[in-house]
Amino acid sequence: MKLNQLRSLSEWSIVHRRLLHQQPEISGKEYKTHEYIKKIIKDLNLKILDYPYPSLIAYLPGTVGNKTIALRADIDALPIQEEGDKDGYMSQIPGVSHVCGHDGHIAILLAAAKWMSENRGLIEPNVKFIFQSAEEITPSGAQELIQAGILNDVDAIFGIHLWQGLEKGKIGLNYGPMMASVDDFEVTIEANGGHGSMPHETIDPIYIASHIIQSFQAITSRQINPMEPAVISIGKIIGGTNYNIIPSTVKMLGTMRTVTPETHRFIQERIEQQVAGICSTFSATHKVDIIKGTPPLINDEEQSRYVEQVIKSYMGEEAFALMGITMAAEDFSFYLQEKPGAFIFVGIKGEKSRFPHHHAKFDLDEEVFESAIQLFINIVLDYPSN
Repeated sequence: MKLNQLRSLSEWSIVHRRLLHQQPEISGKEYKTHEYIKKIIKDLNLKILDYPYPSLIAYLPGTVGNKTIALRADIDALPIQEEGDKDGYMSQIPGVSHVCGHDGHIAILLAAAKWMSENRGLIEPNVKFIFQSAEEITPSGAQELIQAGILNDVDAIFGIHLWQGLEKGKIGLNYGPMMASVDDFEVTIEANGGHGSMPHETIDPIYIASHIIQSFQAITSRQINPMEPAVISIGKIIGGTNYNIIPSTVKMLGTMRTVTPETHRFIQERIEQQVAGICSTFSATHKVDIIKGTPPLINDEEQSRYVEQVIKSYMGEEAFALMGITMAAEDFSFYLQEKPGAFIFVGIKGEKSRFPHHHAKFDLDEEVFESAIQLFINIVLDYPSN
């Protein structure tokens, strides 16, 4: 691919990324985003397959067609009020913003689809372009598409994430476990509150909650091998109405993240046991609800080593980064449970992208779009036909 072609594609994708950035939509409600993608796909004369709305699946038949490659981009935004200066492309939707990079993922996959559509004679495998709804929620859009048969005829699937945790200029992956599983949980403590001046006449659920939080930290620091990745975090505590009232109920919302099934089972058991034990000690009652999320993301080794060679061949040896495990989660993991493939981080960390994902001031360094587009295209161009 000529350099001027790639630059032109990148500029085209940036225009679309900025327009999409201004009109973000939350998970499962990406209706205008769907229509935006649909218009471009129709202009490219690509077939649109019948899969659950508002995801959109485009299809390009290959010249050989004995293999089918899937490329995926997520399309949802987050319920976060955007902050900062985006040079005229700030979110125009109050309380909703693309502060994870999905707008960039859409634009990059659209650019790859555009090039492949215009160069059909060079594309040997069939290609499915998956613009997936609802990556950020459970149940996720990936689960919905898998249940609808999206992978039935797919030989391998690949996805990218513009990644703030990786230096700009680097493209990385792992040959196995790369991202954590995630399950959310809710702990409800029921007691009998009363006047803040007479705590001895109450059973204080706030005080009990403080013991539970401390005990959770001991699970990861004292009950699990330090070499085994595991995280328990409390993200929200609900309880109380005033300065001098001890409430009767406290609820805690949290997340647990692991990489292995054994650690996952152990943490869930310990959360339930420790909540029961502490509440019993203080004569309170409790309820623990585990909300099942996504499994760990485990790249296929053969497909990952293939991607590594593509990166090194077209971007240079120095561009490749072998990644460790991150405790963030991604519903691309559901695809990788079904079919071989690889999830790839495209580094953006630098001055333009100095804030982390899900931060109100997060932004993308669009200079990396060229590499990301080229990566998608060359994964398909070089994919072995036998």
